[in-house]
Amino acid sequence: MKNTAKLVVILSLAACAKGDDKVQDSIPAGSAATSNQMKMGETGGMNVPESVKYDADMDVFFVSNINGNPSQKDGNGFIAVVRADSTSVVKMLAESGKAPAGGGKAVTLNAPKGMAIKGDTLWVADINVVRAINKRTGASIADVTVANSTFLNDVAIGPDGAVYVTDTGIAFDANGGMTHPGVNRIFRIAGGKVTTVAEGDSLRNPNGLAYDAAGKRWLLAPFDGKDVQAMADGSKSATVVSNGPGQYDGIELLGDGRIAVSSWADSAVYIISNGTMTKAITGVDAPADIGVDTKRGIIAIPRFNAGKVEYFMIH
Repeated sequence: MKNTAKLVVILSLAACAKGDDKVQDSIPAGSAATSNQMKMGETGGMNVPESVKYDADMDVFFVSNINGNPSQKDGNGFIAVVRADSTSVVKMLAESGKAPAGGGKAVTLNAPKGMAIKGDTLWVADINVVRAINKRTGASIADVTVANSTFLNDVAIGPDGAVYVTDTGIAFDANGGMTHPGVNRIFRIAGGKVTTVAEGDSLRNPNGLAYDAAGKRWLLAPFDGKDVQAMADGSKSATVVSNGPGQYDGIELLGDGRIAVSSWADSAVYIISNGTMTKAITGVDAPADIGVDTKRGIIAIPRFNAGKVEYFMIH
């Protein structure tokens, strides 16, 4: 794996306005903070971890690792598997260019980001391609190139069984400088065919994506602007769910219908209930695409710049 420390620092400065609140960084695992948050542990050994996806079927977390520049097709990416009942137990699911241990076609991973699971297939956003990987063996199933995309970011399965993916429209140069040369979009993939669901500046650099079945709507966490958004089934425009610090990344529905969203702006994870946004977890610098362990009520936070995943009890 390449040494990406310098790049990570540059990306952090370019993409994030960090807050001064560092409460959780000084809290040992298992102790409560003054904000009533409780850290349950962490998993190290990651390299620019971007997304965590919990799979109740296997009771594991999948962790996508960019291991380099988020826009560079360098063949360095990998996906780790962490046991949810023992987060110190880690194995490799897929490493770019390496044949799976159980046989099958090797997967290509450049800068893997958001993930979604449908059956035994793990769908992964990777710059301008959405990759389908066997979640049990790590073997490549298919690669779907998304024409005219710039920065595919998060993936979710829709109520129709199709795969949906956001395009944030940004790009990073070799020095970590960020620009926005692309178009803000949400794509739909079904039967190998790609169509555009929504596009335009009003999406505010769409990042995190989740489907709210009860509300029959998509939930959007834009990296630009202050609003967490929603888009009703069949609609092409977004409405405001709540507003807060901005620079959102991951967004997940909790079992009770509340919404969890991570913010790079002030190194925190927020909970949204009835339109009100409340800071729930603090001191998590560069919190990327969060995952939720639905069996234990745990939020898993990939610490993009710190090379680890941290786990917190949901209150």
